[in-house]
This record gives sequence, structure tokens and C-alpha cells, in this order.
Amino acid sequence: MTEPDLDPERASQQDDDVERFARAYRPAGVGTFTFWFTTQRWEWSPEVYRMHGYAPGEIVPTTELLLSHKHPEDRDVVAGLITRTIAEGEPFSSRHRFIDTSGNIHAVMVLADRVLNNDGETVGTTGYYLDLTDTVDAAALAGATAEVTERVTDIVATRAVIEQAKGVLMYVYSIDATQAFKVLVWRSQESNLKLRDIAAQAIADLTLLPSPPPATITTFDHLLLTGHERIDPNSDT
Repeated sequence: MTEPDLDPERASQQDDDVERFARAYRPAGVGTFTFWFTTQRWEWSPEVYRMHGYAPGEIVPTTELLLSHKHPEDRDVVAGLITRTIAEGEPFSSRHRFIDTSGNIHAVMVLADRVLNNDGETVGTTGYYLDLTDTVDAAALAGATAEVTERVTDIVATRAVIEQAKGVLMYVYSIDATQAFKVLVWRSQESNLKLRDIAAQAIADLTLLPSPPPATITTFDHLLLTGHERIDPNSDT
């Protein structure tokens, strides 16, 4: 696709607008978890408790409790993933739905990596819950200008690298364009790096992926969660 506006000053302003919007565009919820293979013990951050409708520490998270909240159509799939996680020592990564204590359905993405002991052995999996149910945090958007909000679709469309990265995420995780943009924004905020740099790194890291099937998603999870480590924060690009 051809850039609609090649004027350097205007292009720079569009980049600034995208970054400003990215800082106001927050996932509805981001929480962390850890699952230890030997004891099969789950640890949830306060955010994950709240996603499920509990006060932090109100209950002890277990595999049984976890599965009881899963959407009926996704429960068996998640149960199978947990079984594989335990048997093969693989990270618990998934995209599924769960139902909180109030009956609300949440669409979440779980991205995880391995936990290694001092001998380099995998002893658990740890990562993030991203609640992709909502599109925009309205309170956060209050700080963004109305002009940026109205123009964001057109602005993002001119930034080819962001669109490419969105396409990769949409394919790998089977999510839509809005959710893919939200994941990139989350990584930008988490690493305090520009959205376009996160997107460019995601594209560059495609060369590190093995040929598909199953291992591909696990590997991409790792690359996405660690991409900020391969970006020079002092770079002008």
C-alpha cells in the first residue's frame, strides 16, 4: 500500500499522534500469573483476581477453580492446554473466554514464558492475562484530544509497519484488528517504548520463528514478551 502523505513534517506529526493515542488506549485489564509444575500451585496478581470477580486473596486459585470459570465452549480446550503444560513443561498460553462471578464474559489472551531454576530446568510458567473484552478505556481517553480520537483510524492506516505487525498478531493469535492493536499498545506501554518500534521489532522477529505448527505460538509468545529487550531506547528510529 502506498503512503498517502510523504511530507516528512506531516508524517512525523502523524507518528506523534499515534504515540499520544497509544498512551491513552489501555487494555481493560492486564494481570500476571505464575503456575508451578511440581505443586501445581497458581499465583494471581490482584488484577487477575478482579477480572474473575474476586477481591485479591479472597480465594485460593486452583486448576479446578480456573476451569470452573471458563466458558463452556472453551473449557475442554483450556483443560487440555493445562494438561499439556504440566506433561511437557510448556508455557500456559491461550486465547479463550471466561465468566466472572457476576456472569460477565471476558475474552482474554494469556501470554506466558517458562520459569527456570538455577540449573536451567523448567519449573513453571509465568506471564500475563490480557482482558481484550473492551475496546477503549474511556477514562484514559479523556486525556487525548478529540481530534486524535477521531483521526486514529486514518493515522494508523498510514503506518505500514504497525499494520504489518497487527496482521501477524491477528494470524498467530486468531484475534481481530482492534484486539491486535491493543496487544501492541500494551507492549508499548509495558516497555515504555514507541508503538512503531514495538511493531517493527515484532516484524523483525519473524525471522526467529521456526516453521509452523504448535511450537510457533509458544515461541512467538516469548518473542513478543521480550521484544523490548532488543530495542535500543536511545535509537532515533
